[in-house]
Amino acid sequence: MQLGEGNGDEDIAQEDAWVVIDAFFAEKNLVEQQLESFNTFINTTIVKIVEADYNNIKVPSHLPEQMYTIKFSNLCLSKPMMTEPDGETEVLFPQTARLRNLTYSAPLYVDVNLSACDGENITILQTLTKHYIGKVPIMLGSSVCRLNMTDGTAVTYGECEFDRGGYFVINGRDHVIIGQERMNINNVYVSKKKEPNNYSYVAEVRSRGEFHNGPATTTMFVNMLSRSGAKKGKSGQCIASTLPYIRTAIPIVIVFRALGIVADKDIVKYICYDLSDTEMIELLGPSLDEAFVIQNQEVALDYIGKRGPTVPLTKEKRIKYAKDILQKEMLPHVGVEEYQETKKAYYFGYIIRRLLLCVLGRRPEDDIHRFGNKRLDLAGPLFEEVFRMLFRRLTRDIRSYVQKCVDKRKVIDLEFAIKAKTITAGLNYALATGNWGQASAAGNRAGVSQLLNRLTFASTLSHLRRLMSPKRREGKLVTEGQLHSSQWGMICPVETPHGQACGLVKNLALMAHITVGSDADPVVAFLREQGTESLEETLPAAISQATKIFVNGVWVGIHKNPVELVARLRVEMMQGIVNSETGVVKDFRFKELRIYTDHGRCRRPLFVVERQRLLIRKQDILRLKEQQQLPFTSLVKAGLVEYLAADEEETAMICMLIDELVKARLNPEAAGSTTYTHCEIHPSLILGVCASFIPFPNHNPSPYITHQSAIGKQAMGIYATNTQFNMHSTTYDLHYPQTPLVTTRATKLLNFEKLPAGVNAIVAISSHCGYNQSDSIIMNQSSIDRGLFRSSVFRAYRDEERNIGTLIKEEFGVPNRANTMGLRHRSYEKLDDDGLTPPGTRVCGGDTLIGKTSPISGRDVQGPLMRYTRRDHSTGLPGSESGTVDRVLLTTNASGLRLVKVRVRTQRIPQIGDKFSSRHGQKATIGMIYSQEDLPWTVEGITPEIIVNPHSMPSRMSVGQLLESLLGKVAAQSGRVRDATPFTGITFLWMQVDSIKEALLVSGYQKLGEDRMYQGGTGRPLESMVFMGPTYYQRLKHMVDDKIHSRARGPVQILTRQPTEGRARSGGIRFGEMERDCLISHGAANMLKERLFELSDPYRVHICQSCGLLAIANPTNRSFGCKLCKNNINIFQVSQVFCVIKIFGVLTNFV
Repeated sequence: MQLGEGNGDEDIAQEDAWVVIDAFFAEKNLVEQQLESFNTFINTTIVKIVEADYNNIKVPSHLPEQMYTIKFSNLCLSKPMMTEPDGETEVLFPQTARLRNLTYSAPLYVDVNLSACDGENITILQTLTKHYIGKVPIMLGSSVCRLNMTDGTAVTYGECEFDRGGYFVINGRDHVIIGQERMNINNVYVSKKKEPNNYSYVAEVRSRGEFHNGPATTTMFVNMLSRSGAKKGKSGQCIASTLPYIRTAIPIVIVFRALGIVADKDIVKYICYDLSDTEMIELLGPSLDEAFVIQNQEVALDYIGKRGPTVPLTKEKRIKYAKDILQKEMLPHVGVEEYQETKKAYYFGYIIRRLLLCVLGRRPEDDIHRFGNKRLDLAGPLFEEVFRMLFRRLTRDIRSYVQKCVDKRKVIDLEFAIKAKTITAGLNYALATGNWGQASAAGNRAGVSQLLNRLTFASTLSHLRRLMSPKRREGKLVTEGQLHSSQWGMICPVETPHGQACGLVKNLALMAHITVGSDADPVVAFLREQGTESLEETLPAAISQATKIFVNGVWVGIHKNPVELVARLRVEMMQGIVNSETGVVKDFRFKELRIYTDHGRCRRPLFVVERQRLLIRKQDILRLKEQQQLPFTSLVKAGLVEYLAADEEETAMICMLIDELVKARLNPEAAGSTTYTHCEIHPSLILGVCASFIPFPNHNPSPYITHQSAIGKQAMGIYATNTQFNMHSTTYDLHYPQTPLVTTRATKLLNFEKLPAGVNAIVAISSHCGYNQSDSIIMNQSSIDRGLFRSSVFRAYRDEERNIGTLIKEEFGVPNRANTMGLRHRSYEKLDDDGLTPPGTRVCGGDTLIGKTSPISGRDVQGPLMRYTRRDHSTGLPGSESGTVDRVLLTTNASGLRLVKVRVRTQRIPQIGDKFSSRHGQKATIGMIYSQEDLPWTVEGITPEIIVNPHSMPSRMSVGQLLESLLGKVAAQSGRVRDATPFTGITFLWMQVDSIKEALLVSGYQKLGEDRMYQGGTGRPLESMVFMGPTYYQRLKHMVDDKIHSRARGPVQILTRQPTEGRARSGGIRFGEMERDCLISHGAANMLKERLFELSDPYRVHICQSCGLLAIANPTNRSFGCKLCKNNINIFQVSQVFCVIKIFGVLTNFV
């Protein structure tokens, strides 16, 4: 029996939806979109790029009518491997690449054939089989990766049990590619311009062919002049269009005539379709009058050609130039072959019609911020962009080499011509720096690749699902950063950073999926079989009575029965004949059917509804529960669940809850709609990774949910299960993390229960002793002594031996003070004989961790320095750090030189100034720590571990924290974790919160969560009841030990002799202009002098009284004099800041 069939007619409940959600996450992981995109590039795209015809190299031979041709074929990508310096090849795993600072990449091989073509005779001169052309970085978890990240075998190779990949290892560091948001191409966008402007309405089309090797995108504008912008002597608003490589705008009628549509009546038919539409024809009148003087195709082509290149051309060349522009550059997605004029005329007329419909008010202007008009480029398309550029550079270098060999009559050696470093270094540079595209090109993007955030498990997952808009962040882009209604279910509405990047950096919702794209030819073939009339066979008059069919923005024809066509297409998609990722937008209001097979469309699953009833039944849920491997895909194939993109949702009617759908069927009059087509699986799935961990988020203001989504990534916890093997730069480990008592369903789905980042603390809300004012909290010293929030910070320091020139090489070892130059003010006593600090050694600021020296040649030193034979290059611990050496790794890098990594462990015990936060954006720092006997207690003997000031609650309205505390009491008393998923159960209706109160009463507590407490010092009862309960708190990475800084004296800058800046350089605290103004306003002259002079850069100088310039003085010998006026008597000593003296010296050429 198939899914969706059976004799049971029972509807599913809202709780049953979680069985479907469990099936989804059992089949798909949260980095699926990254893996699918990269797999498509590896398996399909890279082969098309290498074996494309336009990448074949053709060079004319020195012999007449002979051509050398170099062709690439049979591309093969191996598994990740590495070659040792001795030439031995070994298998490469990700953990090895991390520890040895290698790139996890796989070699790329291709067959290369060099042939000589002499007419019809082809002679193969040289063949290279499986020739190495470079290395491609491999995404962990992809089809080429050596590890299977889903079956648990990766743990044996040093990987985290819950790591699903989706990132790259470049030079030993984890890098992730951030999805790039862009406008959809091959679509028409009509907008109205605000006055004053030369144009009143503008239609824009960004066009790009599927496998076009020309420019990336060509943009065409069709503009209607405003009344103020109309030319003198002209009546009405003319319409003109811009063409690529044409300097001025061309009237639309001239473009039609250049395409072969000459008669005015025919031109009107291509735009209006119906000659009875007098309003639209009247708008075309001024344009027809403007082009009246040009009445044939040749003259129109010459008119366009004259406005092309600035160099004068003959008439024949101008006409040929105009034909090439119309064929290859104008609307290339419609076609770049010959005899495409009819298709382009129809599409050009469609653009003008869209413009006129907007002018007449029959169709609204297009919203460019609508999410259906956006596409997301993930690893696959971004790799395609860079690899295409690098492979083109490789072929260009090969062509240049072959041409030189031909010119010099040398033998062509393909092995010497192919430089594998081009592709290897180019891809590594793009991933290591994040600079995508050509380094000098205007389209170069920064920040595409970023270091993977390893602070917590949640921050890692969030980083892997991040999106970025390439818009500039300067200025006020209010509209671009606003939350758009079409992003519902696709983009997390709350997880975005503060500041300029707000709304421009986004995160995917939990069940959002991004298409990888497929070939459009099967769809076009299906449309032909179903009776779609092509444009070449269609008369303009028939278009108004039919529906226009678009495939990826290309107008392929018309159809008379679109409803039946869509139904048959759905069947083909479910049967797998047409790719299931195909999107169908039924815009029958404007008689259009748009079909998409391109990549980058964001989709999400929804329940299918027919006749106000879900197609998925109770029996389907029971079958899902019985099966161990939950087949979510089977629900999609059976038509019970359907993926919809943002633009497809606009023509669907979606019910929010299953219960509402039942009510709508039982009571149609009170229903929101009687034509539901889909139903949400669960409304809480609109949230992203970080927001899904928040309990009761629907009871908090949105800014605090956004705030928690940001600071939740800074919480300490367990970021992975392989922490003992990792040597990341800085990591934080919480010693005793706990699973939340009050949690959400997503917490379990995302494995946050197994890798938590917080502690269930007993939190009282009370103003106790005044040390928790504002955002301060009081913490229990006894709880801290028992290990509350105790954590460790791991910092890795790395160094490697380097070759200095060709003869000198650095070496690890203990520097000898007798013969080593450049020894720093550090302690070298803790180094072993090999120059490394052994594990377990206690180190502090000023100690040397890695000893390293290099030899000095005799000619580099002279005089007293001749005794030095080596120079110090050791690595030490910064002055502000201390800890214990946790692990030392000694290995070799890709060059065979020794590499050392030393990991230092520092224990951090909570102290005054450390930062904490609840899961509701209530951040706080410790203001005071009291011992347990000084804190209030209850009759049960419970003492709070954290005391929060009550004034932090009303203004911030974080009701969710109060509910969490109430439900936490119930969970602790019952011994069972409680659910706080938004929009479900007790969180959906306020009246149902009474169930928590009843549970508290049954447990013997006051129903509002308040407790009678007694003073710790006197034992007297407090006058007021205190609200207290378990609340999940997070310790953030901001600790006072990392920020505390002060100095009395220290290093100064060489140039200005002022104190250095920054904590790392033992710098001073800047006393700026505003601080100076405060002292001036208070009249504190002596303090002002002390701050700005005596404690900064005081300097003593001698001035000549006669000329006022700097004098020459030697106080030791009591010798004074002025060079300018030869004065030796009237010389006075003056104290002044050194910067002023420096300027005076420069101006008088003394310095």
